[in-house]
Amino acid sequence: MKKWRFAFSQRWFGYLALVIAFAIGCVFLSQWQFDRREEAAAEVARVSENWDAEPQQLENVMPKLDEFDVDNKWVSVAVSGQYRESEQLLVRGRPYSGQPGFEVLVPFQLDSGRVLVVDRGWVPAGNSQDTPDAVPTPPTGRIDIVVRLKPSEPTVQGRSAPVGQVATIHLPRVAEILDEPTYIGGYGILASEFPSVADMPIAYPKPLLDEGAHLSYAFQWVAFGVLAFIGLGWAIRQEYRLINEADPVERERAEKRKRKAEDRGPTDAEIEDAILDA
Repeated sequence: MKKWRFAFSQRWFGYLALVIAFAIGCVFLSQWQFDRREEAAAEVARVSENWDAEPQQLENVMPKLDEFDVDNKWVSVAVSGQYRESEQLLVRGRPYSGQPGFEVLVPFQLDSGRVLVVDRGWVPAGNSQDTPDAVPTPPTGRIDIVVRLKPSEPTVQGRSAPVGQVATIHLPRVAEILDEPTYIGGYGILASEFPSVADMPIAYPKPLLDEGAHLSYAFQWVAFGVLAFIGLGWAIRQEYRLINEADPVERERAEKRKRKAEDRGPTDAEIEDAILDA
């Protein structure tokens, strides 16, 4: 046991403390990835259940202007009314397939008098200006539309927008601009409209049903934490051999390891190094 006394020194206890701290960090990061996976799985389930379901009545899904149930994300609702094109807004900073652009928000005046913000789709940024070259005009008169609901977005610190544009789809801010009774809990992604027009913004694509690599990342962080202890044990073993290299028993073990390595032959890395040296 005296040969291992060095492992109980202050230096190795410090290394152990570092490894324990690293392992704890790995556990937290692993749990974070598990939580992210649960969120992704819940989103996939919502898309699968709600995307192609029959449209519902808006009043049944969002009875209040300022409330939104996350389980109703992507639920289709059918509403009637008319677009208020003159109060159209552009959401800046919205890339699509790697191209910069905008999402087009048009207030939709419902028969009830309330306003539902409708995202009609995406348009590219202009060639020589920070606005689109053209924005398709929505149909006029009384329209029947089907939209898929999404919750209001948060604001982004330090991000601003010029008149006629917004930095994010933060519905309370949009409601301030419209100055009308507006749904601020959620808005609608346009699915269809009747009567329709030929020239339309690019439609919002169906989200991918992919949970991502969170589960594999979670297991990787667990593996990193375990490997840290294995690495610590290997380092202690190496120092043990160095300190006790004069011990007859350890010298015999070292000779056995050397003979075993010679019988095994050179590794691929050693052969490659020899070729490079030559």
